[in-house]
Amino acid sequence: MREIFSRSEKNSVVVIEAEVDLEYDRKSYPWLLSIFIKAIGSNDEFDALETFLETKESLILALEHDGSALYVGSREQDGWSELYFYVKSAKNLEAVVTKMLSQGGCKFENSVVKDAKWDFYHKNLSPTELEFHNIESDKIIAMLEEEGDVLETPREVEHYISFDTATQKERFLQNVLESGFAFKDDISSEEFEYGVAVVKNHPVTKEAVATVVQELYGLLKKEHGYYEGWSTVLVDTQS
Repeated sequence: MREIFSRSEKNSVVVIEAEVDLEYDRKSYPWLLSIFIKAIGSNDEFDALETFLETKESLILALEHDGSALYVGSREQDGWSELYFYVKSAKNLEAVVTKMLSQGGCKFENSVVKDAKWDFYHKNLSPTELEFHNIESDKIIAMLEEEGDVLETPREVEHYISFDTATQKERFLQNVLESGFAFKDDISSEEFEYGVAVVKNHPVTKEAVATVVQELYGLLKKEHGYYEGWSTVLVDTQS
C-alpha cells in the first residue's frame, strides 16, 4: 500500500510516496536503484503530469514484473521526481530504465548502490510514527470535506491515547490538562487497559490538526503512551 505525505527538510518541503506494506525478504534485495526524472517537452502542466505518471507506472511494472526489483517509494523536490527500487542484482536494470525513459521524453539520471540494510528506505522514505498519524488525519479530513464540512470552524475534537500502566496515564492527564485539553472519558481495549479520551476545541484543517497532534504526541511520549487517533462531529454550511 502506498502512502503520500510531506516532510520538511532543510527549509524545503519534500512530497514523499512510500510503500508501507512490504512483505518480502529484504535480504534478497540488497541493491538500491535510484532514478531521478525531470519531465520535459510539454507546456501543459496537466498533460505533462499525466505523461509522467504513465511513464512512472510503466517503469515500475517493467522492473517488478519478474520479481527482480521492488518499488519502495518516491520523493518530489526541486522539480525532480526521485524513484527508488531495491533490486536483487544491479545487472541489466539500468538498460531497461534508459530505454523506457529515453522514449518517454524525460531528462533522467540513475545509479545503483549497495544498501543491504535498507538504510535509505528507513531514513528517507518510510513515515515516522508521527507522520503516520498525520497521514491518517488527512484521510479523516478528506472524508469530512467530502461531506461538506467547514473545516475552519472550531468544534470539540476527541483525541484518544493509550498507556501500559495507570501511573503513565495519570501523569499524562495532569500534564495535558495544564495544556488546555479537557478530560472526556476513560477508555480501554484488548491491547491496552489504560486509555483516555481528551478533548479540545479547534478547527480540523490539516494544519490545525497536525499542530494539536504534535502537541499531544510530545506530551504522551514523555509517558511512553500511544496515540490512537481522533474523531469529531460534522459541521456543515447549514449548521
